[in-house]
Amino acid sequence: MSGVGVRRNRNDLLAGLDWAVELDERWVVLGPNGAGKTTLLRLAAAELHPTVGTVDLLGERIGKVSVFELRPRIGFTSGAFANRVPGEELVRDVVVSAGYAVVGRWREEYDTIDTDRALELLAAMGVTYLADRTFGTLSEGERKRVLIARALMTDPEMLLLDEPAAGLDLGGREDLVARLSALALDPDAPATVLVTHHVEEIPPGFTHALLLRDGRAVVAGLIEDVLTAENLSKTFDQDLLLERSGDRFFARRR
Repeated sequence: MSGVGVRRNRNDLLAGLDWAVELDERWVVLGPNGAGKTTLLRLAAAELHPTVGTVDLLGERIGKVSVFELRPRIGFTSGAFANRVPGEELVRDVVVSAGYAVVGRWREEYDTIDTDRALELLAAMGVTYLADRTFGTLSEGERKRVLIARALMTDPEMLLLDEPAAGLDLGGREDLVARLSALALDPDAPATVLVTHHVEEIPPGFTHALLLRDGRAVVAGLIEDVLTAENLSKTFDQDLLLERSGDRFFARRR
C-alpha cells in the first residue's frame, strides 16, 4: 500500500498509509476501536478500493485486475463473513465450499482429495469432531476455528484474520493462539495478517506489528521494535505498561 486513503462521508477511515507485507512475514495489526483495522484488512482482501493511493496485491494492482481472480488466492476470516454462513450448513461443507468461493453448498461437485483436505484442516484446528454438525449449532470459538480452516482450504498465498479470538473465553483463546502459533512457525504457511485489540492474543511466531490510530500508522516494523509501552500508550491514548513472558505479551494500565 502506497499513500493509501479511504474516505467515506467526508471521514477518513485510513489516511496516508504506506505498508508492505512480504511472503515470509507474519503481521499483527493493533489499535483501538475505529482505528481503521478492518478497513485495512478489507483493502488487503480486495473487498475495497482505496479512495487515494495504490494497493498492489500478489503482484497485481487493485483497479487494474479483476478482484474475482485475486480473492481465491486470499484466505479471509471475519465476524461479518461468519454471519453470512447458513446456520443449517454442515461444517465439512462450510470448509470444502471455499474451493468454489461460495457460501453454502449447492450443486458443486468435489473430489475426494478436496473433502480429505477439508477434514485435515479441521483436524489442524482441533475440530474434526464437528464435521457433521451444522454451523448454527457451534459455539463462537468453534465457529472461529472452522472459518480459519475454510480460509486455508484453497492453499492461499495470503491469510487475513480479523479478530479471530474476539468473543472467546480464556480456554478458547489460548487454544486458538497455540494453533495460530503453529501455523505462523510453519515455513510453508502463507503470509499472514492478524487484527486484534489485545497484545495477549498475539501468537508466538508473529514477526511484525503495525499500530494504527485514527486511520493512520503510529509505527510499523519488527515486533520487538514496535511493541513498547511508549508506542502502545500513544496508540491507545492510555498510560500503559507492557510486560513480556517468553514469546507472549501482556499490557495493563499503569
